[in-house]
Amino acid sequence: MKRLNNREKEGKRRIRRAAGLLVIALSTGCGMLTSCGAEKADGAETGNGQETQAGGPVTGKGQTADLQGEPSTLVYGSGDYTRINPALDEHGEINLLLFDGLTAHNGDNEVVPGLAKSWEFDEAACTYTFYLEEGVTWHDGEPFTAEDAKFTIETIMAPENASENAPNYEDVEEITVTDDHTISFRLSAPNVAFLDYMTMPVLPEHLLAGEDMQTSDFFRAPIGTGPYQLENWDMGQAIVLKKNDSYFKGAPHIDRVVFKIVTDDNAKTLQLEAGELDLALLPPKAAKTFENREDYVCYHMQTSDYRGILFNFNNPYWQENRDIIPAVCYAINRQAIVDAVLLGRGMSAYGPLQRNVYNNENVEHYDYNPEKAAEILESAGCVKGEDGIYIRDGEPLSFVISVGAGDQVRADMAQAAAQQIREAGIDCRVEFPTKIDWNGQISYLIGWGSPFDADDHTYKVFGTGKGANYSGYSNAAVDRYLTQARSSDDPQVRAENYARFQEELANDPAYAFICYIDADYVADASIQGISPDTVMGHHGVGIFWNIVEWTK
Repeated sequence: MKRLNNREKEGKRRIRRAAGLLVIALSTGCGMLTSCGAEKADGAETGNGQETQAGGPVTGKGQTADLQGEPSTLVYGSGDYTRINPALDEHGEINLLLFDGLTAHNGDNEVVPGLAKSWEFDEAACTYTFYLEEGVTWHDGEPFTAEDAKFTIETIMAPENASENAPNYEDVEEITVTDDHTISFRLSAPNVAFLDYMTMPVLPEHLLAGEDMQTSDFFRAPIGTGPYQLENWDMGQAIVLKKNDSYFKGAPHIDRVVFKIVTDDNAKTLQLEAGELDLALLPPKAAKTFENREDYVCYHMQTSDYRGILFNFNNPYWQENRDIIPAVCYAINRQAIVDAVLLGRGMSAYGPLQRNVYNNENVEHYDYNPEKAAEILESAGCVKGEDGIYIRDGEPLSFVISVGAGDQVRADMAQAAAQQIREAGIDCRVEFPTKIDWNGQISYLIGWGSPFDADDHTYKVFGTGKGANYSGYSNAAVDRYLTQARSSDDPQVRAENYARFQEELANDPAYAFICYIDADYVADASIQGISPDTVMGHHGVGIFWNIVEWTK
């Protein structure tokens, strides 16, 4: 691979600076060569501060400048957002920049103080009491208080808001605000994951009280307490954030972060190559092209992020054919998919806790075994037709895997799995619907996984009727083991219940697990401070956990 000389490197840097400034200019409706007289872009401008002017080094706490004196800007290749609503939508990478929770996670995914500087747990009363930081303000200058935390959790718990996060707080019986900086949560039963769940971003009551939590304009012009605040949002183009100089943990070093909307992985790769992006999460094949190049750093990071085929038990197909699901599981050659689609950057999956201390490896892995798949199908009364597809009750076995648009890795994974399933005698096809029909579709290439407490992404995903159980899966034993595991702080009790949960889930699969996906982030070499050893979460989310410390 060619190494750049100093002149070429400086040219690349100038392209990146120009690209960042261009994104900011376009998102604010300002032409690069004209005055800023155009209409504001869709999405309200929230900042009142003036931009730092170029022309000399920027000085002062939490500020940096590049060699030319311009304010520092990091351009991140982002998926699209229609709203930023952390109470209802879990996976927004941008949440970590705009908001804070009462607690936070460090680089080892341990719970640390956030807006709460300390807390205590009264075991007899099953009550958590949090003591909040004083002097914290929202981006609009209003003071943050305990009432905001109370409002946020009550909002998530309210059934009418249909939050997939509601199961995390279903044990909360009473919330008591003692004063502006003290709040208590009394639980009906112990929930050892409660401190993890208090990382939930807190929302401002003074701006959201009485608003519709699904449609409020606030979620297109959000105001938080986080290290960055919204400057402009040009829908479908870019979300521009500027640093919060009043951030209670200290202002960030990088002046602006631009979430440039690039939904196509190939376009993301080309823009990173051209210097239009500074940081992007790329598919393995694309990330590999940046290895050993002096101008870039490749971060190959472990995740708890798995993929699998969700079987929709709301659909009559699986109500009638649930007994053939193990055959589907045996039909998938997981290692072949890891090697071909992920270039080996991941591992075969057999359950939801493989990167958790409570993983039980002694369950059925459903290793590739087409002979076993045939045995299951034939024992269920299926007969193979002349075309190689099994027939049951006069109808060929056939189902569709739906895949959300824009994720090439999922698409390739689904196509590979579908081919393997066809080879085992079940006609399987892949479709890319424009909208996900959770109740109507037959199956879906799903992804979940959490690097935090084992309760996260298990209780609400596999528990009967829980907020993120999009498969309609219901198993009384699974419910019982998950409830008992979250209700004890005894590691042995938890280990026993999570082991039984995984055994039951393997015996009665909700998904055909396929693999865990590592996260391949590629960054401009000028970015310093990224934590390479932190285990990422679902969709590779988590890289911005220490954005305040980054420099560029």
